[in-house]
Amino acid sequence: MDLQLEGKTVFVSGSTSGIGFCVTQTFLREGASVVINGRTDRSVAKAIERLKTDFPKGKVDGIAADFSNKAAVGHLMEQLPEIDILINNVGIYSSQSFFDTTDADWYAQFEVNVMSGVRLSKHFMPGMLDRDWGRILFVSSECAGLVPSDLIAYSTSKTAMLSISRGLAQLTKGTGVTVNAVIPGSTMTEGAKKFLANLAQNKNKSVAQAEADFFREIRTSSLLQRFAKEEEIANSIVYFASPLAAATNGSAIKLDGGSMGGII
Repeated sequence: MDLQLEGKTVFVSGSTSGIGFCVTQTFLREGASVVINGRTDRSVAKAIERLKTDFPKGKVDGIAADFSNKAAVGHLMEQLPEIDILINNVGIYSSQSFFDTTDADWYAQFEVNVMSGVRLSKHFMPGMLDRDWGRILFVSSECAGLVPSDLIAYSTSKTAMLSISRGLAQLTKGTGVTVNAVIPGSTMTEGAKKFLANLAQNKNKSVAQAEADFFREIRTSSLLQRFAKEEEIANSIVYFASPLAAATNGSAIKLDGGSMGGII
């Protein structure tokens, strides 16, 4: 399927690894020009090298910025060109007891997970509206609805993204601009691989058995009963960022493997 992304310019925050990197690969495969982002010049350069090896004809650039630093984000936006598609993907989390989570922990997660998308959307959305076309996607998480007890601050930040995306979508009424949130479930990122490896080692089990136990004992609501592949999440994100997706404006789209339940 041709997603009609040839010539579109995309910015993906937090894209030197994980879902963001896979999203970038998918956009390049579809002929879009992509600007990636990581916290350090080294991580950005390394990711660009990998991408240019895989896509020698692809148009990819990168800008380093630490989204916990408001001034760095401002500098990033000054360097970015006009973009057609904004993927608000960057995120951090800390796993700890609610009672051990400090105010600083809460603020740090909101600064990166929430305010990054707020600032980028405020910067780029007016141009999209003027041009009568654009896509903004917020990458939330199943934790927005499941809310694990050790991830309350993170989950709250991911829930906030759903409200922001819906509110921004209401500002696009009657235009060619759409705003959505996507809600991935448990995904086999590098972080998930390390989590499973540690779990397997601690319980003296294989990684495959540790994954099976995770869904049998912890993420019991999952219908997929496995970690989604990064490509499975990225393919959906890129589709909803394409010109083919318009009637979904304002929706929060579940990519959760059924873990959140419900019929909508």
